[in-house]
Amino acid sequence: MSVDPTSDFLVRVFVQGLLAFAIAICLTPVYTYFAYRYKLWKKPRQTSSTGETASLFISLHAEKHKRNIPTMAGVIIIISVVLSTVLSGNLSRSQTWLPIFGLIAAGAVGATDDLINLSKFKAEGLKITVKFLSVLVIAILAGLYFYLKLDYSSISVPLIGSHDLGWMIVPLFAIVVVSSANAVNISDGLDGLSGGLLCMAFTSFSIIALLRGQIGLAVFCAALTGASLAYTWFSIYPARFFMGDIGSFSLGTSLGIIAMLTDSLFLLPIIGFVFVVETFSSIIQIGSKRLFNKKVFKLAPLHHHFEAVGWPETKVTMRFWIIGAISAMLGIILSLI
Repeated sequence: MSVDPTSDFLVRVFVQGLLAFAIAICLTPVYTYFAYRYKLWKKPRQTSSTGETASLFISLHAEKHKRNIPTMAGVIIIISVVLSTVLSGNLSRSQTWLPIFGLIAAGAVGATDDLINLSKFKAEGLKITVKFLSVLVIAILAGLYFYLKLDYSSISVPLIGSHDLGWMIVPLFAIVVVSSANAVNISDGLDGLSGGLLCMAFTSFSIIALLRGQIGLAVFCAALTGASLAYTWFSIYPARFFMGDIGSFSLGTSLGIIAMLTDSLFLLPIIGFVFVVETFSSIIQIGSKRLFNKKVFKLAPLHHHFEAVGWPETKVTMRFWIIGAISAMLGIILSLI
C-alpha cells in the first residue's frame, strides 16, 4: 500500500511549528529575566505622527504605562525561527534564504530603533525616514537576489495569467516588502493584536506554499507561526511584553518576501486585510490633517480610533482577529481557484 507523500509533508510542517513554539516558550523566561533586570521598558509615545502632543492617546493608555512593560520581545521570535530552521536542516537557497535574510536584517533595523527608544535621549527612536530607507535598502537587496539568483521575473495576475516584468520585478518586490514591513509595524499597537494576525497570515501562506509544492517555505512559515503563537500567548491582554520594532519590522519584511516567493502578490492584501486597513487609516489621517487640518478618525491607526470611541482594548483585538481569520481563509480559497 503506497503512502501519500503529502501526509509526510504535513507532519513536517506541524513538527516544525511545534519545535519553534517550544523553543520560543523556553526562551521567554530567559528574555524576561534580562528584560526586567536591565529595565527594557518601552517609553510611551508623546507626539503624533504630525508633531502635536498625543494627549488622547496618552489618556487612553495611562493605566498601561503605569506598569513597566519591556519591549524587544520580537527577538524571541527571530531566534526561535532561525534556530528551529537550522536544527531541522530547512536551509534552502531557493525557498528559505531570502525570508531568513529579511527576518534578521530588518530585525537589526528594528532593534536599533528600539534601543534608541530605550535610551534616555530619544523616546521616539529612529527618524521615520531613516527606518524607511533602511528597510528599503534591505528590500532592494532581497529583490536583486530574487531576480538575479532565483530567476524570478513574472507575477500571476488574476483573470489574466502570468505576466513577465523583467528587471521591473525588483522595484515591485521592494515596494511589496517595504509596504508589508510598515503595515505590520503600524498595526502593532494593542496587546496581542499583531501577534495573532501574524499567526493567521503565516499559517495561510504555509498552506499556500504547501499546495504549490514549496515544502521548505511551507515549513519555514510554520516555524514563524509557532514562534508567533508562543509570543502571542504572553502578549495577550494584559501583555507581559511587547514585540517592539525588532519584531514588527522583521516579521513584516518576511511576510512580504514570502508573498513574492509564493507568487501571491495579489493575495497578500486579502490575507493581510487588517494590516492594509490599518495602514490606510494612518495615511488618510495624516493626509487629512496636513491638507485640511482636520481629523478623519479620533485616533489613527484604526485600532486606536475604536478605543477612543469606547471599545475595550480586548474587544478591538478579538474582533480584528476574527476579521484576520476570515481574510486568511479567503486567501487560501482564492489560491485554490
